[in-house]
Amino acid sequence: MIRVLAIDDEPLALQQIVAYIKKVPFLELAAQCQSALEARKFLENDTVDAIFCDINMPDLNGMDFVKSLTVPPLVVFTTAYSEYAVEGFRVNAVDYLLKPFGLQDFQRAANRLKERLELPTATAQVLAGQVVGSSDAPMSSDVLFLKTDYRIVKVNISDIRYIEGMSEYLKVWLDTDAKPIITLLSMKKMEERLPANFMRIHRSYIINLNKIEEVNKNRIILDKDTYLPIGDLYKEAFQRYLDTKFLGK
Repeated sequence: MIRVLAIDDEPLALQQIVAYIKKVPFLELAAQCQSALEARKFLENDTVDAIFCDINMPDLNGMDFVKSLTVPPLVVFTTAYSEYAVEGFRVNAVDYLLKPFGLQDFQRAANRLKERLELPTATAQVLAGQVVGSSDAPMSSDVLFLKTDYRIVKVNISDIRYIEGMSEYLKVWLDTDAKPIITLLSMKKMEERLPANFMRIHRSYIINLNKIEEVNKNRIILDKDTYLPIGDLYKEAFQRYLDTKFLGK
C-alpha cells in the first residue's frame, strides 16, 4: 500500500481527492489537511510515501511547502493554473492534476506514483551509475540515462543533435523525436558526461559535431530549420576544430 497525504484548502476539492484515493486499491489515506501548515505539523510526527498537494493555498502555498521539506515524499500537484508546470518540474513532481480533473486523470497520477515506488532496487542501483548528475560511477560510452518528469529515460548519445541550456534545466534535442527531453541539469555536468564529438559553441548550446551540415559566418547549420549561434568565447576552440577537418587552401 502507498500511504498518501491529501492537502487542499478548499473543502470540496479535498473531499473529492479523498474520495478518489479510496477508489484506488493500492492507495491508503494517511491524513487529509486543509493547509500546508497543518500538513507540516502532521509530517513532524508521521511519514507518508506521497502527497497530493494543492498549489494555491493561503499562508504557505503548496510549491513552497514542498521545497521546505528536508526529505519530501513523492508529489502530485493539484492546481487550476497550468503555468505552474515548469516550476513544479524543478521540485521533481511526479505529475500534475489540472482542476477540474476526473477519476481517470487521478488514476493515471496514482499509477505513476506506483511505478516510481516500485522501481526495483537492483535496477535503480544500475541506473544510478548512469543517470547524468547522480554519481561519478562508470557509464556506458554510448548511452545516457536522463531524469525527466516522473521517468528515467535512456538516450542513445549518437541520437543527440544538440543541447540547449535554459536556466536550471536543459532541452536535449534528438534525431528520433520532434520534442526535446527536458531535464533538470547544468550545462557543465552535461559537458562532463559527453564524448569528444560534442562541443560547447555558446553559453546556451552544446552540439554534436557529427550533425553539422554547414558553417556560415558565426552560425552553425544543422538543417534547414536549425541555426545555432557561435558565442564569442567559443569561436577560437571551434575554429581549431574546423582547422583539423578542413581540406583546401
